[in-house]
Amino acid sequence: MTPSLQAEHDLAPAELNAIEERLNGDNRRLTGRGDDRALVFALRNEQGRAVGAAAGYSWAGIAELTLMWVDEAYRGLGHGRKLLDAFVAEAAARGSQRVWVSTYDFQAPGLYEKAGFERTAELTGWPEGHSNIILCKTLAGNA
Repeated sequence: MTPSLQAEHDLAPAELNAIEERLNGDNRRLTGRGDDRALVFALRNEQGRAVGAAAGYSWAGIAELTLMWVDEAYRGLGHGRKLLDAFVAEAAARGSQRVWVSTYDFQAPGLYEKAGFERTAELTGWPEGHSNIILCKTLAGNA
């Protein structure tokens, strides 16, 4: 049977998650490292609604911060730094040697640099007129 290629721009999250888990399974098998775990901190308001998050994962001696967000009403109050510091501390506790993050020039590269991250790459034209910046922090004692 020959598979058919289809555009499915609204693929159900459950199906996309199942596909991602299959990819992760391949990665575990190929590296011999099955220590991947989600790494998430949420900032919640008095009603329990998420108004900020730092989310990613740890795996194979690294951690990657894939989502960092603080609601506009809570920005400028140090919450982003608290979320970042908590993420980095948990990554270190898990034995990660480095923490990686990708951010755009119009987001918060300065936040990461102030927290000890170093730019390792800047990809111009991603998106057009801007740059995607890759930063890394080496964790003391784990390297």
